[in-house]
Amino acid sequence: MKQWTDHLNEIKALMRTLRGDTPDVMKAFSGLAQAALKPQALDAKTKELVALGISVAIRCDDCIGFHVKAALEHGATREEVIETLGMAIYMGAGPSVMYATHALEAYEQFKPEASTSAA
Repeated sequence: MKQWTDHLNEIKALMRTLRGDTPDVMKAFSGLAQAALKPQALDAKTKELVALGISVAIRCDDCIGFHVKAALEHGATREEVIETLGMAIYMGAGPSVMYATHALEAYEQFKPEASTSAA
């Protein structure tokens, strides 16, 4: 079982190195992320759930970790995460089933201890 907190911390350290080594590229990527995540017609939680679904469908473990954590930080419930994973499975078929298990594992590790499904 992947330890998601440790994994994300390792990726963040590598991303800091990239920012130092390729500052223009990483600054542009950060600007793109900020523009895409800016709440407009969709709120931040919905955008993170969309990103999670895409992460599962394209099979990006690191993306799954970042977007599960961000979705939780924006108030996503287990039911919302599960429904998002259902859509990712629908769109990505069998391989998305396997990656949906990664997202569920990450959710279980990142959720607050006293988490409830009521929002």
